[in-house]
Amino acid sequence: MKKILVTDPIAESGYTILREAGFDILDYANSSREEWIHVLPEAHGWVIRSGTNPDEEAIQKADNLEIIGRAGVGVDNIDIQAATRQGIVVMNTPDVNTISAAEHTVGMILAVSRNLAQGHESLNRGQWNRHALVGTELFGKTLGIVGCGKIGSEVRKRLQSFGLNMIGYDPFLTQDDFDPSHLKIVDLDTLTRESDFITLHVPLVKDTKDLFNVDRFKMMKKTARIINVARGGIINEKDLANALKDQKISGAAIDVFEKEPYSGELTQYDTCILTSHMGSMSIDCRTKMEIEATNEAVHFLLEGLQEGGVPEEEYAVQREGL
Repeated sequence: MKKILVTDPIAESGYTILREAGFDILDYANSSREEWIHVLPEAHGWVIRSGTNPDEEAIQKADNLEIIGRAGVGVDNIDIQAATRQGIVVMNTPDVNTISAAEHTVGMILAVSRNLAQGHESLNRGQWNRHALVGTELFGKTLGIVGCGKIGSEVRKRLQSFGLNMIGYDPFLTQDDFDPSHLKIVDLDTLTRESDFITLHVPLVKDTKDLFNVDRFKMMKKTARIINVARGGIINEKDLANALKDQKISGAAIDVFEKEPYSGELTQYDTCILTSHMGSMSIDCRTKMEIEATNEAVHFLLEGLQEGGVPEEEYAVQREGL
């Protein structure tokens, strides 16, 4: 009987899938690395979330391992090059978080436009400071969507009812892919100059590393706000901090960071709303991720490689040291 190691908490329905498929479950979901690493050589499949770090040392001990199933999108915690060298397939669940990430983005846009987090903090300090927290309406403003794929499109759909003017930039899509009455495709410089709100939905690859830096912040309107619920590293955090400090832009809402957990300079600015990589943190999304990751592991071990392997750009992140 093949064995599947679980080293992060997953939904009970995920365990049910594994049991019904006839696998022996090595349940180390609430255990330390020192505990699960001793059973790793027995495992044929390995289901993880972000709390486990399959680094080169661990992977070299995984003598029988065939697949790592990551419940989530990012594979930064996995040494996927070491896994590839050992013939281990890495699979993630990139599509499951689309709705949660889009909804979180909308929440961040609303929060940064109306100073909601600042109002909450002010009231908790015993202050009634309404006039210092005047925000701006979305109606009639221009939203620039950088990356118009699945998540970017869901953000657009949800914000259409606010009466925003929508423009987008995507190197792989053209105006033929969109109704121009819903989204106008422009070049990145035009989007940067014309947008009141800029939301990022691109992967972190060589061409998007520090995509928004000091030069691009200079191009933005002083009243503009930028939102990132995509990947850390797309925005140069030091340049963003300087842009906020010098009031080159009006605000930012950031959910992802180059190094996490984050405790850097952006925490010093009231005009910057920060969340702790919460784009997929809904119970609905987490459950679907865990179920899909276990299903992928089961199907792979029973039937061979299915669709759903980690996209090439994720390998590029590690290969290029981004």
